[in-house]
Amino acid sequence: MTGTVVIALERFLPDARRIADALGAEVIPYGPDAFRAAFSRYSRIVALMSAGIAVRGIAPLLADKWRDPAVVVVGPDLRYAVPVVGGHHGANDLARELADLGIEPVITTATETRGRESVEGIAARTGCDIVNRGSTRAVNAAVLDADVPLYAVTGPGIVLAGPGVSLLVRKGEYVVGVGCRKGVGAAEVEKAVRQALERAGVAEGEVLVYATTSQKRGEAGLFSAVEDLGGNLVFLDDETLNAQEAPSPSRASLIGLAGVAEPSALAASKRKELVLAKQTYGSVTVAIAR
Repeated sequence: MTGTVVIALERFLPDARRIADALGAEVIPYGPDAFRAAFSRYSRIVALMSAGIAVRGIAPLLADKWRDPAVVVVGPDLRYAVPVVGGHHGANDLARELADLGIEPVITTATETRGRESVEGIAARTGCDIVNRGSTRAVNAAVLDADVPLYAVTGPGIVLAGPGVSLLVRKGEYVVGVGCRKGVGAAEVEKAVRQALERAGVAEGEVLVYATTSQKRGEAGLFSAVEDLGGNLVFLDDETLNAQEAPSPSRASLIGLAGVAEPSALAASKRKELVLAKQTYGSVTVAIAR
């Protein structure tokens, strides 16, 4: 989904076109299927109508705040722009853009009302993706109470973080989950990862992050392989991995885990979609998710 659209009742179409011209957007006349069509095609939606009509139209379509489009309601009098979906995911910014037309943005997300920047805002400003999206609730809540430190780690690097730490890395689509036997060499890990990426049709530059269990913190070969691949390696705790369904049987049960490669890939991915099931290459297992 890309681009912006303005959905408006027939009587408000002239104003809708003025808004669309300012945003470089398209216009869709309101109808029973207008929001459904917009949700599948556009990343940003301006609804020029009463909030009640807009809310009833979008409510059945909401699935995931990380994938739903940003929705801003503009009242028929063109006085206010209210983000109703995806404030931290583009709607606040969209509402602010409408200020150039004399439409006042009404921002209600807690961090912004306190004059503080959210994790999502920092990610957008720095051109990064958030690896562990579930962490943002706790971190944004902490931001309301005090200054939360922001650490910049230049790569290649290794980060070991708890659930209350948001990890921001360069943009990418895929997560490579890696499991390995104790003492594996860097060359074997790197070869296995490259074979898996080739099999999945994924370029190295499309990898968001490499992920594994925190129980592998002592594996120097794994560290070196990810460094040679120019990637970022994150470690996930047992609770996080065991919260994922492992589609394939795994010997990781011997170390108290449902799996390593597949759960790691799924836990750190955006869509929670496995694009390459666990593959075994000698002493290394690799799975890829997006």
